[in-house]
Amino acid sequence: MAKSFSLAMYPWVYYARYEEGGKWNETFVEKPHTTPEEEAKLSPEAMQNLLAQRNSFPELPLVNYTTQYGLGVFEGLKAFPQKNGELKLFRPDENAHRMYRSMEGLHMPPFPEKLFLAAVKEVVRKNKSLGYAPSYDPAWEKDNFSSGHSVYIRPFTYSEPGIGLGLSYKPWVVIITTPVGAYFEPGTSKAITTDRVRATPKGTGWIKCCSNYVIPILAKKEAEKNGYMEVIFLDAKEGKYVEEGSSCNIFFYLSNGTLVTPDLKDTILPGITRKSAIALAQDMGIRVEERLISIEEVLDSAKECFVTGTAAGVTYIESITHGKKTAVFNKGKPGELTTTLQKTLKGIQYGAIPDKFGWMVPVG
Repeated sequence: MAKSFSLAMYPWVYYARYEEGGKWNETFVEKPHTTPEEEAKLSPEAMQNLLAQRNSFPELPLVNYTTQYGLGVFEGLKAFPQKNGELKLFRPDENAHRMYRSMEGLHMPPFPEKLFLAAVKEVVRKNKSLGYAPSYDPAWEKDNFSSGHSVYIRPFTYSEPGIGLGLSYKPWVVIITTPVGAYFEPGTSKAITTDRVRATPKGTGWIKCCSNYVIPILAKKEAEKNGYMEVIFLDAKEGKYVEEGSSCNIFFYLSNGTLVTPDLKDTILPGITRKSAIALAQDMGIRVEERLISIEEVLDSAKECFVTGTAAGVTYIESITHGKKTAVFNKGKPGELTTTLQKTLKGIQYGAIPDKFGWMVPVG
């Protein structure tokens, strides 16, 4: 059973180690397990002990550039259960390409995209063969799949041993999987701006690297303490242009009928759900602009707001507070465009709506 966005690792794990000459040595490791049915009967303490064993990686060095300096990249993608019992991946080719570019950005030998795709499929298949995968539940259709479960897949890099400042030239790529539900817990959908800076020009904001998430974690926790669900980052130079949420891209549907999202640059992560939301909106005949948008324009002109991400999907924002000013969107309820995009995306992912874009890839 998936409990929101939490870690309950499935047994099969994938490793690949880069060796000189450009070769990646691959292996699959089967971690301790019984069966999903037997594990469901375990006491909380026994289950925690079992999960701790799965989350132990003694073959990897503890002291290295990843643990000491955050030098690592990762990805996040999902496999969705279908009515016919299949699992399908959502746009895995995009994740493979982004991880390749992220590793290049940190001067690591990049993980080949074909290896990425094959490894992701195989680790999901191996776990599914043991029964570790959610099954399609028709009840999810009643809330447009907001309560739907999926397999979250986390590929990440891990460096060779090291204590000084250095780069990773012989990294591991590890892929783990876990069942997940909704990312945002039910409750408030309010957001607030922060004066913290997520990324600076000529930095690593466009790379999905571990160290980029420290500031968002701090800012989001500060926002949550004050009753907000999400935090909004502004640009580092002027502190006036909207950039991202804590771990998601952001969109604004303006009163003139234009959907605006900040344009991609080196301070903004090129989100795959972002790219998909743009395609869906354009397919609906909505004018989409990727450009600078100031927080003042948002407060004055936006009638809907939503964030996008692999974990978040399409999630509406009911209001944004900036200083002493608060803008409430669509009377604090999900707007028509936001709702349509959310329903359409989820419908495609779970197979309830035909995938005319060719985004869904069978695990096999």
